[in-house]
Amino acid sequence: MGNGTSIGRVRGLGSAHSGSHHWLVQRFTAIGNLLLLVWFIVSLLLLPNFQYETVREWVARPVPATAIALLIISTFWHARLGIQVVIEDYVHDHANKFAAFAALNLAAFGGAAFGLFSIIRLALGGA
Repeated sequence: MGNGTSIGRVRGLGSAHSGSHHWLVQRFTAIGNLLLLVWFIVSLLLLPNFQYETVREWVARPVPATAIALLIISTFWHARLGIQVVIEDYVHDHANKFAAFAALNLAAFGGAAFGLFSIIRLALGGA
């Protein structure tokens, strides 16, 4: 079975053993996002009003602050994984792919850091 046969041409081109992990993580973050977003919407609807002070007092409690922080992390992680697949599928030049991944990582980690900083600041009463 040399290079001339069908099996010889595809040998060594099999699974890289990372696709299933990526797929599972994307599904787990999707489930986490769904549960946390439903909790977030229901919790907001149960507030007596949507004035700044009411929402800030709610966010300042430990459970809502932690859940919102988890929602931020999970959402940005899920978005990063999804956009990574698009880049892998449609960007073929290695330099462009590297630049796209660098921009993706910067945007994802920057956005998550900004969201977490905002929640921490609200939770600690700095705003």
